[in-house]
Amino acid sequence: MEVLYRSCCGIDVHKQFLVACLLAVDEKGQQHKELRRFSTMTSELLSCVDWLKTARCQAIAMESTGVYWKSPFNLMEGHFEQVMIVNAEHLKRVPGRKTDKKDAEWIAELLQFGLLKPSFIPSPQQRELRDLTRLRTTLIAERTRLVNRLHKTLEDTNLKLSSVLTDIMGKSGQQILSALLRGEEDPAVLADLALGRAMSKRDALAQALRGRLRDHHRLLLQELLSLIERHDRGISRLDREIEERLRPQEALIQRLDAIPGCSRRIIEVLLAEIGSDVSPFPDAAHLASWVGICPGNNESGGKRKSGRIRKGNRWIKAMLVQAANAAARTKHSYLSAQYHQIAARRGNKRAVVAVAHSILVIYYHMLTTGEPYQERGANYFSELDRKHAERRATRQLERLGYQVTLTPTQIA
Repeated sequence: MEVLYRSCCGIDVHKQFLVACLLAVDEKGQQHKELRRFSTMTSELLSCVDWLKTARCQAIAMESTGVYWKSPFNLMEGHFEQVMIVNAEHLKRVPGRKTDKKDAEWIAELLQFGLLKPSFIPSPQQRELRDLTRLRTTLIAERTRLVNRLHKTLEDTNLKLSSVLTDIMGKSGQQILSALLRGEEDPAVLADLALGRAMSKRDALAQALRGRLRDHHRLLLQELLSLIERHDRGISRLDREIEERLRPQEALIQRLDAIPGCSRRIIEVLLAEIGSDVSPFPDAAHLASWVGICPGNNESGGKRKSGRIRKGNRWIKAMLVQAANAAARTKHSYLSAQYHQIAARRGNKRAVVAVAHSILVIYYHMLTTGEPYQERGANYFSELDRKHAERRATRQLERLGYQVTLTPTQIA
């Protein structure tokens, strides 16, 4: 095979150290190999960069091992022609013949002949935006768990507040919870604190607020509300920072907002994880495969086995599923019609995955073409079925020797 890089390096990355194998081919075609081990401390990593620059290394490849690849990648990025992160599944060696040195040599040999496919690594600015959106998603999930714990604590006191109010963390719910913490126990007084539409539920609230609140319950409620408030402040700070970083793409966000089910937060996650430049992905199918929102291929001996989706990018996948569930409840839309058509035959989960895949394909085409979202309508599939039925009936009559002309019935 033809040597693609005359000087390259394969790196096996671990938490506390890395092993680098430098392969160089001289003018006579002789290959030279040098193995070195470095600590993952910054000073040692900089020494590794200096060593590779002195050796005029052209390309570097390392495994995507957890988060440990990020430190050496960040320090090496921009100093060499190519620094690639490769999927660990593509680098598996024969079991029983594996050491750190052999791993580094194997990566270097594959890289030397151009047999490695680099993973998609976005720009530093986009990676920073990813960190912000991922932390926000984590905080929102933790806040949801705290609210669920608050529900359980209220149930233990037999205060059925969640049975009357849609959101106990709304303004009415917070007013009532604050009064409970101050020691107020009269259900009528607590029900009078309801605001807005909750005022019409005053009698039901008075019944729901008859319970037994003990001292340890007040302590639990106080701590949970304090933690929820802290998470709310953190989420708000992250919202402001993400909005500021995406301000240059505000017009694009407004255009993508037309996709049914896609809120601003979902669009922000898509832009952070994928970006506005989708050129690294040849088509929408490659993007869906990278995200892991398309059916898997598993066939052997002519038998089709499990077609469950791949792991992929869990951050995008969670947002797309959330958007698909919202789109399924949107009236008079193509995505809602698609969901109900598939759910009737294949079930809810497969229908959600199919709609999530459609949303990702729409996102890809809107970015590549620059065109706005075009709604096909809720009757798209029924019209499609009608046209198929017309063609099928016409072909059957023509095979029987009839000449068929279809004339629509005039509606009086």
